[in-house]
Amino acid sequence: MQRSVLQYAIFIVVFALLVFAIHFYLWHRLLRAPALHQRVQTWGKRVLVALGVALPVSMFVVRLLPRSAGALVSFVVYTWMGVAALLVSTLLVSEPMRAAVHALSKLVSRPLDEARRKFLSRTIAGSAGMITFGLAGSGAAEALGEVAVRKVNVALGRLPKELSGLRIVQLTDVHVGPTIGRAWLAEIVGRVNALDPDVVVITGDLVDGSVEALREHVAPLADLRAKHGVYFVTGNHEYYSGVEAWIEELGRIGVRVLRNERVSIGEGAASFDLAGVDDWTGGSYVKGHGPNMAKVVAGRDPNRELVLLAHQPRQIFEAAAHGVGLQISGHTHGGQIFPATMFVRLQQPFVAGLDRLGETQIYVSRGTGYWGPPMRVGAPAEITLLELSSGAAS
Repeated sequence: MQRSVLQYAIFIVVFALLVFAIHFYLWHRLLRAPALHQRVQTWGKRVLVALGVALPVSMFVVRLLPRSAGALVSFVVYTWMGVAALLVSTLLVSEPMRAAVHALSKLVSRPLDEARRKFLSRTIAGSAGMITFGLAGSGAAEALGEVAVRKVNVALGRLPKELSGLRIVQLTDVHVGPTIGRAWLAEIVGRVNALDPDVVVITGDLVDGSVEALREHVAPLADLRAKHGVYFVTGNHEYYSGVEAWIEELGRIGVRVLRNERVSIGEGAASFDLAGVDDWTGGSYVKGHGPNMAKVVAGRDPNRELVLLAHQPRQIFEAAAHGVGLQISGHTHGGQIFPATMFVRLQQPFVAGLDRLGETQIYVSRGTGYWGPPMRVGAPAEITLLELSSGAAS
């Protein structure tokens, strides 16, 4: 437990330093470089300082506030987080152009005069602002609007023909917490049930908060209906929120938590193995947690199809080594806000969609909810309907 506290403390320090760097850059490019009126610079600096301080501080404060107040604070602060990220990304794109203009002026021995420098800086700042708020608006509409159902057909070589057409509905990265609550989740549950699933799987990062704070908001999961049951595996965020209490609570409301184990789906020969592993980081937070594929496959008939639930796509390497036919994952959010996709690729081998590693296929959902900024830019949320068929994958 001490290690988890240390990791959280390190995260807060790194996050605070990143926030400082972002806001310093925004001050420099939006206020100082354009040489705006001194009063505008002064007030702009105060606003940036206030917003910069609010980001890390709010992570602690919202836990002390009533839910309605905490939701409002979180919504405002996280919205700014998204806007700031988009602003920085847009401004960084302009840096090569800015450098090229300065290099060209030196090359022709005609340095930019002050008036032209101001015009260039103000034009870039204004353009970045317009582009950012356009992206932020469309991103908010995407995140807060109706979640699309994404249907994916997956052929599995060892799946019995009798099970062709079996429907697995995946929810992942719901992030019930400060800005996502009971009403939203109840709507998602209703839409899942309307798909008439054979199996429902929730592949981690369901919650951002304790059982005490979020029990009533997760309660709609008890209404999920599936012929062969509802299954869950832990994500990294469960380990920030009291994972053992959540495992108990989910079991209480009828959600089966798979912890490095497997169950049989179907009857007799017309069946396959569905397995689930703890999150990749679990062992760093709780002794005895973490993925254990050797335990999952112990005593298993290798001729049976094996579908694995694993929160993080990087589990695929071990999955492939243990004969998994299909891994179902989340975690990445598809990047959630472009260009985060590029950074996600540094950590995970797959970011979104259906792919494969050798004989093992993997489907990575972009997520059903969102984390942090209530925005999705270039990475729409999804309720995933995986329809299985018997036969070789194309």
